[in-house]
Amino acid sequence: QVQLVESGGGLVQPGGSLRLSCTASGSVFSTAELAWYRQAPGKVREFVAAISGRGGTDYADSAKGRFTISRDNAKATVYVQMNNLTPEDTAVYYCNLGKYWGKGTLVTVSS
Repeated sequence: QVQLVESGGGLVQPGGSLRLSCTASGSVFSTAELAWYRQAPGKVREFVAAISGRGGTDYADSAKGRFTISRDNAKATVYVQMNNLTPEDTAVYYCNLGKYWGKGTLVTVSS
């Protein structure tokens, strides 16, 4: 059983930055691929970024150049640094590890 707990969401002005964190329980973290997804109001959940066990990364086109995913295996935590945020980034952000999902953290970008 794996539990994922996200944190770091909040209200930020356009152009601002946030760093989301996701801490995992369980022993598979260090080798697992982790990902961030998001779901905006009225829209389907979409992929944001992923990082492999070896540190390889992948990003949605909307995230490239603005978001950076990273991981700290010692802390069993994955991060996503989000810069130059726009209102279109407003969503609940979810952490994913295989079949497991966190409960999400809300990011609101508004002036």
